[in-house]
Amino acid sequence: MALPMSDPTAWATAMNNLGMAPLGIAGQPILPDFDPALGMMTGIPPITPMMPGLGIVPPPIPPDMPVVKEIIHCKSCTLFPPNPNLPPPATRERPPGCKTVFVGGLPENGTEQIIVEVFEQCGEIIAIRKSKKNFCHIRFAEEYMVDKALYLSGYRIRLGSSTDKKDTGRLHVDFAQARDDLYEWECKQRMLAREERHRRRMEEERLRPPSPPPVVHYSDHECSIVAEKLKDDSKFSEAVQTLLTWIERGEVNRRSANNFYSMIQSANSHVRRLVNEKAAHEKDMEEAKEKFKQALSGILIQFEQIVAVYHSASKQKAWDHFTKAQRKNISVWCKQAEEIRNIHNDELMGIRREEEMEMSDDEIEETTEAKETEESALVSQAEALKEENDSLRWQLDAYRNEVELLKQEQGKAQREDDPNKEQQLKLLQQALQGMQQHLLKVQEEYKRKEAELEKIKDDKLQVEKMLENLKEKRQLLGSFEDIYKENGRNSVPAEGLWKERSDEASESAMICPTRSTSPAFSFTTENCASRLCAANQENDYPLEKTMNGSPIKSEREALLVGIISTFLHVHPFGASIEYICSYLHRLDNKICTSDVECLMSRLQHTFKQEMTGVGASLEKRWKFCGFEGLKLT
Repeated sequence: MALPMSDPTAWATAMNNLGMAPLGIAGQPILPDFDPALGMMTGIPPITPMMPGLGIVPPPIPPDMPVVKEIIHCKSCTLFPPNPNLPPPATRERPPGCKTVFVGGLPENGTEQIIVEVFEQCGEIIAIRKSKKNFCHIRFAEEYMVDKALYLSGYRIRLGSSTDKKDTGRLHVDFAQARDDLYEWECKQRMLAREERHRRRMEEERLRPPSPPPVVHYSDHECSIVAEKLKDDSKFSEAVQTLLTWIERGEVNRRSANNFYSMIQSANSHVRRLVNEKAAHEKDMEEAKEKFKQALSGILIQFEQIVAVYHSASKQKAWDHFTKAQRKNISVWCKQAEEIRNIHNDELMGIRREEEMEMSDDEIEETTEAKETEESALVSQAEALKEENDSLRWQLDAYRNEVELLKQEQGKAQREDDPNKEQQLKLLQQALQGMQQHLLKVQEEYKRKEAELEKIKDDKLQVEKMLENLKEKRQLLGSFEDIYKENGRNSVPAEGLWKERSDEASESAMICPTRSTSPAFSFTTENCASRLCAANQENDYPLEKTMNGSPIKSEREALLVGIISTFLHVHPFGASIEYICSYLHRLDNKICTSDVECLMSRLQHTFKQEMTGVGASLEKRWKFCGFEGLKLT
């Protein structure tokens, strides 16, 4: 798409106005003080291929820099600059990664070849989309080429030497938002984000501390090794961690209990050593504080002596003998020494105040600790009582098991008069007596709960009786409906009228059939007679009957019929029961497929089932036929 340029001087002028070197274009520079060797004006660093103006977006033109636009001659057209006194043309906000521009105001006789001739000098053109309404969109290869194209906004274009209105126009160049540009920009941003995440991950992996070594499994050999390490001060931390892991894993049992007890005893022996080490460190800290205080007081004494020397030198006897510069230095030194002395004095006083505050805090802490211990004792006592009530039975079973084990061991060993076991038995018996007392309290609470449970059961039985009564009433209604259907075969079909009367919520429902020739259905009530007349007027509309025995038995089923009808209406070729239920499950997960199929099979005038397909692809589909039922009326 490269075309020869008829007037390279005009393009060199335009590039100079943008602050860019006329690379590969011959012509005279228009701006003054332009140094071709530098590629910029005097005072501006030379252009390099790594500068941002050449790689991505050119640097902005300073506002105080005069921009001179001149006539640009092309092969098929001429571009005339706008009036310099007019404000610059307005542009929209630049979209991210913009490589596409909107060019408006083209001549009516302008062709795509002329557009390429004008804008090809701004950079490589990827695509041009020209409209019939004198505008087009141009997509460049790089983002910085868009800024070069915006320079031509406001120019008046004339094709050849014609002055016809169809051969002239005023260019308006602006940023355009293109999906391709946005996609490339997002891809680039995602790539940078991936690189950043990878870099952070590598940095985190580099800075992550190494994993601790795995703890060995418990065995007698490893237990002896850990026991030896527990006695060594240098290996104590590692051994304690191993011991803690074993206990948390559940390695303690009746066989290894003695070994674990000896290791715990060894760990306990280090408590005194740690307390002694802490006391030694505290003693060293107190000694260091005392040394620091003594050194600070000695420094303050020396500062006082230096300040005294300055004050004595400031007296008239010696002050008159110093020169003006010497007096100035002495006064400055005196001020500096006094400031430093005051700072050190405040620091020493602060240390003494802290010591006094520590002594007073100790006295206050003694009183507050007493109050806190009393409150905490009450709280802990209440919590202990709650926990004790929950675990009484389990503790009692544990004590009983211990007593049985001790008795078995005593019988096997055949040892008599063992004072230790007798003492243990006495203690266990005392504990059992205490636990039995607590157990009695728990049993009382249990009895009270049982009484409440019996009351609840009685209420439940009453509710079940009421449900049975309701079921009997429903069966009675069903029997009446069956009788009506049998008698309705020999009579004209009419609408069933049902009337419920409730006398103190104990009378059952009464059914009033409308029209029958059987003597079993003779009613003397005036209300039934009036409803019979109303039903006779509706005998010609069998699809609009509203009997209580209708296929729709609840408001929920009516809602399901409406939703299914709407769904099948937009599926004229029908849908399987699984497809319908999958749609209904989005509304309510409790809907059952069998219930839906039963409901649709009851409504034969609204839904119908058909078989579609051939051979192995046979499928049952439900279709909506409500409108066909209406046409029957």
